[in-house]
Amino acid sequence: MSPLTARQAERRLVLLTVTRWLPVGLVFGLTVLLPLERGVSLAEVGVILAVQGVVVLALELPTGGLADTIGRRPVLLIGGALAVVSSIVFVLAEGFWLFAVAMVLQGLFRVFDSGPLEAWFVDVAHADDPTHPVERGLSRAGTALGVSIALGAAAGGGLVAWHPIVGWSPLVLPFIVSTAVMVVHLVLTAVLVREEARVRTTPAAVGLRETLVGGFRVLGRSRVLRGLVLVEVFWVFAMIAFEIVTPARLTELLGTEAAAAALFGPASAAAWGLFAAGSAVAGVASARIGVAVTAILARLLNGAFVVVMGLAAGPVGLLAAYGAAYMFHGSAGPMHNALLHRQATSGNRAVVLSLNSMVAGGTSSLALLMLGPLAEATSTTVAFVAAGAFSLLGALFYLPALRAERAETEE
Repeated sequence: MSPLTARQAERRLVLLTVTRWLPVGLVFGLTVLLPLERGVSLAEVGVILAVQGVVVLALELPTGGLADTIGRRPVLLIGGALAVVSSIVFVLAEGFWLFAVAMVLQGLFRVFDSGPLEAWFVDVAHADDPTHPVERGLSRAGTALGVSIALGAAAGGGLVAWHPIVGWSPLVLPFIVSTAVMVVHLVLTAVLVREEARVRTTPAAVGLRETLVGGFRVLGRSRVLRGLVLVEVFWVFAMIAFEIVTPARLTELLGTEAAAAALFGPASAAAWGLFAAGSAVAGVASARIGVAVTAILARLLNGAFVVVMGLAAGPVGLLAAYGAAYMFHGSAGPMHNALLHRQATSGNRAVVLSLNSMVAGGTSSLALLMLGPLAEATSTTVAFVAAGAFSLLGALFYLPALRAERAETEE
C-alpha cells in the first residue's frame, strides 16, 4: 500500500474532523441544560464539568506519550470507543453522581483523542513534503470543525423543537443522534488512519517514559513553548464563560431551559459558522502578517467580545457578541497549534500537544469551579466581564513566538 500524500492526509484530517465534532454540535449547550433540567444546580454543573478537566490534567500527558510510543491509530480507536460509552451514560444520568461518572468517561475520551489525529496528519504531511505548510491543513480542519458544529447545533436545536417522542424530555433525542454519529466516526477512524507500525528497541513502558521526559525537556529548553502553554491559562477562562455561562444567562432571560435550548441551537449554529469563517480567514491572514501576529489579534478580540457579552443587554446583544467571540476563537486555534508544531518533532509531537492540552484542561477545571459560583453569588454579567478581561493578559505570552518568527523571517 503506497504512502499517503500530504493532500490525501489533509482530506482525511478534514473528514475525520467533521465526524469528530458533528456530535458535539448536536448537543452543544445541552450538556449544561440537561443536568439543570434534572435538578442539578449551576454550581454543581460546574463541578461535574470540572471533573473532566481533572481527568485531562492527570492523564493528558501519559496518553500523549502513549500516542508517540505505540502510534496514533490505536490511541484514537480507544478514544472513539470511550466517547460512545460516555455519551450513553450521560443521557441516562438522573443525578449529580451519574453525570459526574459520565464526565470522567468523557475526560478519558478527551485525553485519548486530544492530539493524535493532528499529530498523525503533520507527520504524514512532513513525510511526503517536509516544507508542506501544515497551518493550511490545520486552518481547513478548523473551518470543517466550525461548519460541523454549526450544522450539528442547527440540527440539535431542530430536534429539540421537533420533540417527536412525547414521553421524553425534548433535550434527549439530540444525544441519541450524537451517539450514533460517534459510532460512525469510530469506524471511519479505523479505516482512514493509516500508519506504519512503530519499531521499538526498548519496552513500551521505557519508551513511554523516555518520550515524556523528552517532552518536558523541550518545555524546559524552549521559551517559546513555555509561552504558548501559558497562553492557555488565560484564554481558557474566556472559553468557559462563552460555553458554560451563555446557556445559563439565556435561561435567565427566557425563563426555561427548553426555551433557552430552542434559541441556543440556531444561535450556536450561527456562531460556529462564524468560527469556521474565522479559521478560514486566519489561514489567509497568517500568510500575510504571520502566524504569531494572527494568533495575538485573535486572542485579544476573542477576550474583548466576551467582556461585551457581559455588558450586552437582552438576548440579541448577548448572542451577537457570542457570535463574534466564536469567530475569533476559530481564528486563534489553528494558529496556536501551528506555533506548537514548530516546537515539536515526530518523536514528541503528541506529547507537546498534550502538554498544551493538559494545562488547558487543568485550568478549565479551575475556571469552572470559579465562574459557576461567581455567577451565582454575583451575576452572569460579572462572570463574563471577569473572564474576558483576564483572558486578554494571555496575549503577552505570544511575544516569544512572535520574536522567533520574525528572527526566522529575517534569516
